[in-house]
Amino acid sequence: MTVHLIKLCVGADDIADLATWQAARLAEKKKLKQPQVLAHVTRMTPKRADELLDGGSLYWVMKGVIRCRQKLIGIEPFTDTDGIGRCRLVLDNDIVPTRRQDRRPFQGWRYLAAKDAPPDVKKGDPEDDMPDEMRRELEELGLL
Repeated sequence: MTVHLIKLCVGADDIADLATWQAARLAEKKKLKQPQVLAHVTRMTPKRADELLDGGSLYWVMKGVIRCRQKLIGIEPFTDTDGIGRCRLVLDNDIVPTRRQDRRPFQGWRYLAAKDAPPDVKKGDPEDDMPDEMRRELEELGLL
């Protein structure tokens, strides 16, 4: 049974910010001749790794709203140079926009049941290229 993770995307105002940051990180890795793999490091290792890797994604919350997701392709526990256990959440490079879904602040990551995850925004959907503020207003009016 698939389960997802949800995490605050601190420092990114929107999906474009996240994409720019990740592209810069990949370019830095290329310059250092390191494997060009996107990963987000966390303190805790998810105990439900099998369910997460069975089609699960990391859903990013930006400014109190789920905005996008990235497929989880690996979960790699490791010990850092200070001897502290960490976990590398390996992500697919594709950032998939989702329908907006409000979320209250929280620390760390949380599990997100598949039934509670917002649907993807499909190419050609009316809200595909819609400005964020317009999308928010239409959602608040119940029109999206």
